[in-house]
Order: sequence, then C-alpha cells, then structure tokens
Amino acid sequence: MASNPETSSGGGWLALVATPIGNLEDITLRAIRILREADLIAAEDTRHAAILCQRHEIKAPLVPYHAWNEHHRTTALLQQVTQGKKVAVLSDAGTPAISDPGFFLVRAALQQGIEPLVIPGVSALTFAVVAAGLPMDHVFFAGFPPVKPGKRRALLEQIQALACTCVVFESPHRITRLLEEVVAVLGGTTPMALVREATKLHEEILRGTAGELLEKYRDKNWRGEFTVVICSKPVKADSAADTDEA
Repeated sequence: MASNPETSSGGGWLALVATPIGNLEDITLRAIRILREADLIAAEDTRHAAILCQRHEIKAPLVPYHAWNEHHRTTALLQQVTQGKKVAVLSDAGTPAISDPGFFLVRAALQQGIEPLVIPGVSALTFAVVAAGLPMDHVFFAGFPPVKPGKRRALLEQIQALACTCVVFESPHRITRLLEEVVAVLGGTTPMALVREATKLHEEILRGTAGELLEKYRDKNWRGEFTVVICSKPVKADSAADTDEA
C-alpha cells in the first residue's frame, strides 16, 4: 500500500495540483496550502501561474514544465523530490495529466518509488459533464480529436458504436467542422452541448441537436476554449431511466 507523502515527516513530495480553469476563486483550500508549502512550482505556463500565485500570496519560484520540455525537465524535478524538496506541478488550467502535461511525470515518479500527491479540483471535463444535461451513466473521454479526417471519422464511429456520452476538447477553429462531422456520422438528431469559456466572463453553454447547432451557428466565428459533449445513446423521455437509481 502506498503511503501518503503529505503526512510523512522530513521528506519531499511531488504534488499535481488542480487549478482554476477561469475564475480564480475556483481553487481548494488544500491546493492553496500545498502551493504555499512548495519549494518549487513547475508550471505549464509560468505567466498564468504567476497570476494565480500573486492572488493567493504564493511565493515559491516558478519553472516552466510543458509538452516541449517535460522529458528533459522530469529528471530534474524528481531529483529535487529525492533530495527532500517539495515540488508542485500545475497545468495552464484544470487538472494536470488530463490532456495536459503530467502523465509522463507521474509514470516516471512511480517507477522511482515516488508516490505523487494528487490535489483534486476543478476540471473542464467535470464541468461539462454536469452542465450538459445529458445521460452520464456511461461517459467516454476522448481528449482532443485527431486533426486528420480519417482518424476523426474513426473516432466518431467509435463513439457511435459505444452508444454513450462522449466528452472532447476542441479548438474554436474546428467547432463547425466537428458539428458537420457529427451530423454526417452520428446523424443530425444527436444531442450535444457546446461548453465555451467555462467559469470565465463569457461562459456560454449551447445545447441542442447536432443539426440544430450546425444550422444556427454554421457561420459563427468561434473564440475561446471548448469542451464538447456528444450523446450517441438514445435519450429517454424519463430522465430517471438514465440514472443508476432506475
């Protein structure tokens, strides 16, 4: 059984800390405490992290840790931990390792016998799951869809075969394309939700069928970050039938 490094005496630790996806108030008391205790904070974007640290009076030095340097930086970070330092890791927003850097570091830490601290909190994924208003008894998270047409179609065919609710992240420049592809592969009556700029000033949640959303927003110049929910499972009139209590 792995011990909790947070409660161990005298040693360093590695913590993956969930941070706000927009609203800076969306952070846990535990996350703030961990960041204040850290000797070093490895951040996907040190500029974003600096804003958060200033807001919550967090003084630890920041170093960049992102997709372009994570293989090189991982070794140095884990060396800091083994030397007794407390290292916190942040993604740009939300929870590290969910379509953001973090998995490689966790895997390397476990291989070295370092048990990471996971400080849970906000995530665009869980926000969309709650906000979509679609059946969530079976959920498939696909991250960012592939860019190439053939692979995108294969993903949508997989979603269709699973007959479940799928959550993806998507670039604003490809939202219209995604709606067109959902209509073509899953059909225009497929229920969807487009969650844009969650928790931010211009937060917007658009719900409807794929066909309705495409017709209404085909020519829209999208901006902001999107989490898209696609339901390939038939939605029953009695929503209670789609819960575990049915």
